[in-house]
Amino acid sequence: MSEIDLKRFFLEQVRLFEHFPADKVEEIVIKSRFATYEGNEAILETGDEGKFIGVVVSGHAEISMTDNTGTRTVISQLEAGDVFGVMSLLTGDRIVADVIAGNRCFVLMIPQEVFNSHILTNPKAVGYLSRLLADRTRAMSVDIVTAQARAVANADDPYALSLHTGAPGKVVVLNVGLSQIHFGIYDTHESGADIHGIVDNADRQTTCVTVTVGPQQKVLERGPFKLSELFTVIGEATAQLGEAFAFHPEDVVAVGHRVVHGGNRFASSVVITPAVISEIEELATFAPLHNPVNAAGIRVAMKQFPGVPHVAVFDTAFHQTLPPYAYLYGLPYDLYKQHGIRRYGFHGTSHRYVSLKAAEVLKRPLGELEIVSCHLGIGASLCAIDHGRSVDTTMGMTPTDGLIMPSRSGSIDPAVMLHLIEQHKMSPEQLSTVINTESGLKGISGISADIHDIEAAADDGHHRALLAHKAFCYQVRKNIGAYVAAMGGIDVLAFTGDIGETSAAVRSLACQGLGYMGIKLDEEKNRNLGHIGSHAVISADDSPVAILVVANDDERLVAWETLRAIERNQLLLEARAEEEMPIPVEISAHHVHLAQADVEALFGPGHQLTPMHELSQPGQYACEEKVHLVGPKGRIANVRVLGPTRKETQVEIAMTEQFKLGVQPPIRQSGDLAGTPGLTLEGPAGSTQIERGVICAQRHIHMSPEDAMRFRVRDNYVVRVRIEGDRELIFGDVVVRVNPNFRLAMHIDTDEGNAGNIQTGMLGYIEEIQSRH
Repeated sequence: MSEIDLKRFFLEQVRLFEHFPADKVEEIVIKSRFATYEGNEAILETGDEGKFIGVVVSGHAEISMTDNTGTRTVISQLEAGDVFGVMSLLTGDRIVADVIAGNRCFVLMIPQEVFNSHILTNPKAVGYLSRLLADRTRAMSVDIVTAQARAVANADDPYALSLHTGAPGKVVVLNVGLSQIHFGIYDTHESGADIHGIVDNADRQTTCVTVTVGPQQKVLERGPFKLSELFTVIGEATAQLGEAFAFHPEDVVAVGHRVVHGGNRFASSVVITPAVISEIEELATFAPLHNPVNAAGIRVAMKQFPGVPHVAVFDTAFHQTLPPYAYLYGLPYDLYKQHGIRRYGFHGTSHRYVSLKAAEVLKRPLGELEIVSCHLGIGASLCAIDHGRSVDTTMGMTPTDGLIMPSRSGSIDPAVMLHLIEQHKMSPEQLSTVINTESGLKGISGISADIHDIEAAADDGHHRALLAHKAFCYQVRKNIGAYVAAMGGIDVLAFTGDIGETSAAVRSLACQGLGYMGIKLDEEKNRNLGHIGSHAVISADDSPVAILVVANDDERLVAWETLRAIERNQLLLEARAEEEMPIPVEISAHHVHLAQADVEALFGPGHQLTPMHELSQPGQYACEEKVHLVGPKGRIANVRVLGPTRKETQVEIAMTEQFKLGVQPPIRQSGDLAGTPGLTLEGPAGSTQIERGVICAQRHIHMSPEDAMRFRVRDNYVVRVRIEGDRELIFGDVVVRVNPNFRLAMHIDTDEGNAGNIQTGMLGYIEEIQSRH
C-alpha cells in the first residue's frame, strides 16, 4: 500500500480518526509502527500487558475468548479500519481476549504514549472508544471480573514486580542507619547486574564497605567519612567490582530512600518534596533512632542528584489499611487522637511484595487470597493480608512490639517497664538498650542473636538455646493461628527474611500442629531447600494452603516501590495539568442485593423485584421490597433491596449496624464475599439464612473508562480523595472501579458520612494515587 493510499485509508475508513485533522492523523501514523501477521497467528494473547492499540489496515482477524471448558467464543470480527486492544489500554488490566489473524493482516500498532498524548486528548475519539468497549464487553462469554482474573492467571508478570522500564538507567536505593548504611544499585534494563552494598560504621577507627554482585564480593576498608562523602565512597567500592559495575552518577535516573516511620500521614511511597522531608523529621518522635538519619541521607542524596526524582518508601505505609479496632491500644482515646499513639506496623514493603508474589505464583488474583506473611529476620513480624489489604500485624507503634526477635524483646507487660524503672533504677536510655539490643534470642540464650548459632548450640543440648528457639517458634506459630482467625481462613502461608529463608527448623516448628487449618508442610521439601531463587513452594501436594518461601531483598523492594511511586506521581501531574475534575459524593445506606432464589424464599414463588426508582449507576434501582436483617445479637428492620438480582445474595452494612446485629464483616469490595459472615433475612413470605455475604463496603469510586482516562487512573487503583465542605477532609484507601456501565460517583457509608458531616451531592477531588495492582 502506497503512502498516499495509507493516508487516504486512515482519513476515510478508520472511524477512530474521523474527527482528527489530516496532519494529526499523519503524526500518529509516523509515531506508530506497522506489523504483518500471518493467518492463525496471535496478534494479542490473554494475559499480555496492554502496550498499544491496533488498527487493521488490510486482512481480517477475530477477537475471541476461551472458557473453562475450552469452548471458544468469537466476540468480534475485525475488518480493515477496525480497532482492537482498547480494553486493556483504557482499563489498565491485562488483555482478556485473544486477537487472532484470519489471514495475512497488515496492522498499525499505536503505542501507549502516542495513544495518551494524541488520542486521549480528542473527546470524540474517546467517546467512540468507550462505546466500542461497551459493545465488546456485552458480547463477552463471561463477566469482565472473571475475564480479568483469567488474564492475570495467564500473565508472565501480572503485578509488574520486575524493575524493567522503558528508559535505561540506574535506580539507587539508600537505607541509612546509625551504624550501617545499606545501599543498592539496580539497572532498569539488566536484572542480573544488581549491586548490594553495606557500609559498616560500627568500628569508630575503620569503616568497612562490602559490595556484592552475583557471586562476586569485594571489601573496602578505609577511614571513617562524613555522610556527605557517601557517594564518593560508593564509587570507590564499586570500582573494585570491575568497570562493568563501577558507579557512574550520570547513569542515575531515580533514588529511593527507606524511611522507617510514616505515621498516619503516608499511606504509600511518595516523591520527596521539602514538605515531605519536614514531615519525616516531625515523625522522629515515633522513631528517634531512624527517621532523623533517614532524613539526613535524603538531604545528602538530593544535593548529589538534584535533577532526578527521589522517593520515600515507608515501612509503615502498607499497614494504613488496618481497621481502628486492630490498631488502637487500650489507652485513653485522646492519646491516639491528639498524639498519634497507636499500632503502625513495619516491614510493609516486604509484606506487600510477598502478597503480590504469592498471587503471581498461585496464578490467582490477589483480591481473592487470604495470606499470612512471616517476615523473620533481624526484625520479625507477621502480617494478615486479607484480599490484598493488611488487616493486622504484630509490630506496633515501634518495631520493638510483637514477636520475640533476635535482639528485641517483642511484646511484654508494660508494667515491666515501670518495675525496671522503679526497682532497678533504669533510665530511659538503659531501657531502650535492654529491649532493643540485649533481649530476644540473644537475651534468652545468652549466646547470640544469630538463629544459626542458637540452632548449633541447641543441637549440643544447650538448655537456654533450646528455650530461646522454642519460644521464638512458638510465637510465630501462635500468631499464624491468630491471623487465620482474624481473617476467617487462609490460602497462603509465606516465609521471608534471613530466618524465614534459611532456617528449615523454624519453618517446620511454626507449621507443626496447624494441619487442621489446612497448613500441611512437606518436610522433605522444607529440609532440602537450598538457594531458592525468587521463591519456593514447600507445602505438601495435598495441602489446601500453599506454603511459600519468598526471597527477600529489602533494597530491591525499595527500588520497585520507587519506580511505582514515580509512575503514580506522573499520572497525577498529568491529570492536574488539566482542569481539576470533581467527583460527586454519595452516601451509601445499608442495603441488600438478592439472588433470585432468596427473592422467592422471602416474597413468594415466582416473585420478581419491583423497581421503585433508578440509582446513580445505570441499570441499578431501588426496589419496593424491604427485608429484616437478623443476626446473633439483634435485628435491623426494613432494609431496602436493590435490583437487579445477583448470582449471590449480599448485605452491605456500616460499623454501627455490625454491633446491632452481632457480626464482624470485613471491609471488602462489592461481590468479594469469600470468608464473610452470614445472617438471617426475613420477608413477608418467609425467611432465608445465608452462610456468607455480609460486608462493609470499601470506599470506592465508580468510573467509566472515559472518566478513568481523564483522571489518569485505572481499575483497582487506590487513591486519596479530598472532600470539600465545612471542613476539608481527606479519605484514603479509596478503590477505583472502572466499567463501561459505570457513572462517575464516590460512595462512602453512612457512618463515615455522619462522622464527617458529609452529604450526598458534595464534591471530591483525587489528591494522590496510593497504589496500583
